[in-house]
Amino acid sequence: MPHTFKTIIFSTSLAATTSVMAEVTDADIQNSYHEKAVMTQLLRWYQYYENADVGIENQLDILAEDFSVTSPSGTANGHAEYEAAVKQFPTSWQNAHDLQNMAVTVNDDGTLGLTAEIIYANLGMTDSLVAQRMGYEATLAYGDGDTLPKFTDMTITPVGPAEVAAFEDTYVKNRLTALVAHWIHLVEHPSRNSEPFKEILAPELDIKFSADGDTISSYEGIAAWVAGPVSSLPATRHVIGPISYTKLDAGRYELTVGFDWQGIRPDETRMTAKTAHTWIVTDDPSERFARVERIRVEVLEPFAVVE
Repeated sequence: MPHTFKTIIFSTSLAATTSVMAEVTDADIQNSYHEKAVMTQLLRWYQYYENADVGIENQLDILAEDFSVTSPSGTANGHAEYEAAVKQFPTSWQNAHDLQNMAVTVNDDGTLGLTAEIIYANLGMTDSLVAQRMGYEATLAYGDGDTLPKFTDMTITPVGPAEVAAFEDTYVKNRLTALVAHWIHLVEHPSRNSEPFKEILAPELDIKFSADGDTISSYEGIAAWVAGPVSSLPATRHVIGPISYTKLDAGRYELTVGFDWQGIRPDETRMTAKTAHTWIVTDDPSERFARVERIRVEVLEPFAVVE
């Protein structure tokens, strides 16, 4: 049978994730990287509609060649039909996508199933603010050599009206959360391959994972970290807590995020921890991802063996 796990990525507090962590199984931990991969791709899907500087090539990058989508706007099959369809949307529209919940299923054939619900808000479609709950059902599949899966099909269905006081741009939130999800995906991925980190690292790095640890200032330092501490446990899972951010200057942000963490040691013993991260991130919307420049970590609950 398929294995299902669920996360709400914008929880109200780190405490809200504690019960989720207590209920997870070994399979949840071992499959967590799939969840983060799907979250990454779903948030990238929205960015194209939220920022005109995100090119269509970044959107097509997350779609399989035979991708099919059905929505209230109609059905499109393949890249060419999809690109032609989305070009019909007025560029003057402002779109926001607030992800409420998502569930990921790891299927027996290796594909991934996604169920999600968002609040979609629009300015420009009518004379007033439009807000609607929208449901998503989708399938994703890994291609040969792909680090991230691609959407093979998607169905978008109106769920009902939503109450939104004012339009709130969600591009930055979704962009930064996609970066965090992808970073964690790479940390959790069983291949422990450091190469994909290259495209999410800024040219100059200032990364410390502990107060008394060494500063990582190059990709080589990240590669050593992945080969060492990251690879020391067969499987890990991070529940992403609330994300907040401050704009520092154009295309540069400071974000804070907490993680409830569980790991499985080689002897199958469980471990837990809770940390709070502060990142500085630079963003060029034309690139696939924003980039990490600086990381600092505060340990809220130290790494401990589950008795």
